[in-house]
Amino acid sequence: MTALTKKDFASSQEIRWCPGCGDYNILSAVQKTLPDLGIPKEKIVFISGIGCSSRFPYYMNTYGFHTIHGRAMAVATGLKISNPELSVWVITGDGDGLSIGGNHLLHTIRRNLDINIILFNNQIYGLTKGQYSPTSELGTVTKSSPFGSIDNPLHPLSVALAAEATFVARTYDKSPKHMSEMFELAAKHKGISFVEVYQNCIIFNDGVFENVTGKEVRDDNTLMLEHGKPLVFGKDRDKGIIIEGSQPRVVKVDDVGIYDIHVHNAQKINPDYAFLLSRFHSPEYPTPMGVFREVQKPIYNDLFNMQINEVIKQKGKGDLKKLLYSGDVWEVN
Repeated sequence: MTALTKKDFASSQEIRWCPGCGDYNILSAVQKTLPDLGIPKEKIVFISGIGCSSRFPYYMNTYGFHTIHGRAMAVATGLKISNPELSVWVITGDGDGLSIGGNHLLHTIRRNLDINIILFNNQIYGLTKGQYSPTSELGTVTKSSPFGSIDNPLHPLSVALAAEATFVARTYDKSPKHMSEMFELAAKHKGISFVEVYQNCIIFNDGVFENVTGKEVRDDNTLMLEHGKPLVFGKDRDKGIIIEGSQPRVVKVDDVGIYDIHVHNAQKINPDYAFLLSRFHSPEYPTPMGVFREVQKPIYNDLFNMQINEVIKQKGKGDLKKLLYSGDVWEVN
């Protein structure tokens, strides 16, 4: 097979996102990552619901489905079960995935289906012109909350971890290199992978993550997670996290010594530790980026097909006509 390049995954469709939208960087990072996976284009499928991010399948030179609002997970489930060899990616947003699609998201994650979910989080409804979304912070002033939102926001990674996702990560649209690293790790994971991307909506929520990802403050306000490495951050790498019981504390590394700083373990079977990290938010704590959790559990589509094969061994292949005419049936003349 001829080696693929980023250009091979770019479609001929005109990209219709606002100039300066973070979606461009995410699209570019995905297109850059796919050639490294060694998967033929005809075995890759992108599925989306409704929203700005959901235009994604049009811009990928692969197979794709642009489904209806909140239902991308249902289509992805059916596709992966019917053709397990496909590399299935769901592209969704904080509105599409966590509002109307929230129920489907939870059940897809808990089943540990072998697909990849990328959730674009800009804390706003962009396509419908700037209403507050499930992830908007308290007090967010929008067209649908002119006096400030009074809804408590959902935290996407906390939701995924509560449903016991086996791979959970976060990245941000200003770092193409980090995005590519997270997407590649997600693709190679066997089981459900959930990646949240902090994405800037330049029109309706510009700069919403600037206090975390801005160039001047990024080092002091983000915690880059690396398995087996201490939780150290800061421009001078002089701050760290100590976790005593379930209580995290920010300390100066020189005050306690590097060996007292908590070492990140993404492979803990119990999701409690990863969930604790998902609750870190600046300014009290640095906002974590990277892989929160990566564990192995039985995969839903494998179990599904194993069960079918076992029943066929025991009872033989089914007869659809016989099934339809079994039980309480009658004919109408």
